[in-house]
Amino acid sequence: MVAHVPMKANGTKVLKGPERVATLLFAMGKPAASRILKHFNEEEIRLVTKSAAQLGPVSPTQIEQLVEEFASNFSDGADLVGGAAHIEKLLTGILSPEQIASIMNEVVGNANRSIWERISTVSESAIASYLMKEHPQTAALILSKVKPSCAAKVMTQLPQPLRNNLMRRMLSMKPIVDETMKNIEKTLHEDFMANFSKNAGADTHAKIADIINKMERDHMEDVLTSLSTVRPKSAEILRGLLFTFDDIVKLTPKDRTTLFDQVPPDRVVLALKGTNDEFRKVVLSALSSRVRRMIEHELNSKEPSAHRDIADARRSITDLALEMAGRGEIVINSESEEEAYF
Repeated sequence: MVAHVPMKANGTKVLKGPERVATLLFAMGKPAASRILKHFNEEEIRLVTKSAAQLGPVSPTQIEQLVEEFASNFSDGADLVGGAAHIEKLLTGILSPEQIASIMNEVVGNANRSIWERISTVSESAIASYLMKEHPQTAALILSKVKPSCAAKVMTQLPQPLRNNLMRRMLSMKPIVDETMKNIEKTLHEDFMANFSKNAGADTHAKIADIINKMERDHMEDVLTSLSTVRPKSAEILRGLLFTFDDIVKLTPKDRTTLFDQVPPDRVVLALKGTNDEFRKVVLSALSSRVRRMIEHELNSKEPSAHRDIADARRSITDLALEMAGRGEIVINSESEEEAYF
C-alpha cells in the first residue's frame, strides 16, 4: 500500500518539521550543514536522517519560501533530490563511522519495513517488559501482528496467567479499522521503538564486551588502551562488563564453588599453572578436599604445559562463568577482590 503524501493545491509536497530541516541542510551544503549538525544530538540526527532519506524532489520555490520563513538569505538554485547517499555524505566527518553505519543501516534497512517487522527484531525480553506495562488487549494485538517466531519467544518470558490471558484474547480478536491501526502503529513507533533506540548503546557495549572477553589478555589490554584514547567513556563501560580469569577471585566463595563444580580437574590444573600462590589458594578453597589434593599433587609435579593450552583452559572457565551468570546461577563483578577473599 502506498502511503498518502500531503500535497498543496498547486501540487507541491507539504514539508513537515524534519523534512524542512533536511531541505535546508541540503541546500546550504556540507560545510555549513556540518557546523549545524554538530549541535544536534543523535536522536535528532536520526529523525532528520530518516526524513532526508525519503525527501524526494524539492523545488527552488519551496526552498526559497523556507529560507524566507527562517529569515535567511538564499539565492535561487536547482531542484534538490534528497536521498540516503546525500545524507551519508553530509554526516561524514561529523559522526564516527560506527554511528553513521548504525544510523544508515536503520534508515536504509528499515525505510520500507513496517513497525511490526522492526519490533520482531527486538529481543524477546525487551518486548515482554513492554507488554507487561500495557493493557492486555493492546499486548494481544501486538503479539498477533509480530512474526510468529517472535511472539512464541515473547510468550515464554511472560507470567503464566498473563500468557494464557493473551492467548485467549488473540483467538477472539476482531479486525481493527485502518485509522485505529495507524494510530496504534504511530504510538508504538514513538513509545517503543524510539525508547529502544536510546538503549541500543547498552546492547552494543555488551556485544563488544563479549568479543573482548574471548581475546588473549594482551590483546584485550591493547584494545582497551586504544579505545581509552579515542572513546574513554566507552572504554570505562566495557571494563565494567568484562570478566577475566583473574576476576575469579572476585566471586563469592559460594559462586566459586558452584563454578568449579562444573570444571573438570585436569582443566583446573592447566588453568592454575603460572598463577601465584594467593590466587591458587582462593581457587583451591572452592574445591572438595579430594579434588584439591589431586590438583595440588599435579601442580607440584612441575610438568610443563604449552602456553596455548593454559590460555585455552582459562578461557573455557571464564566462558563457563559468563554462561552461568547469564542463566542466573552465579553473579559476576559484584564484589571487590578484598571482600571476595574472605
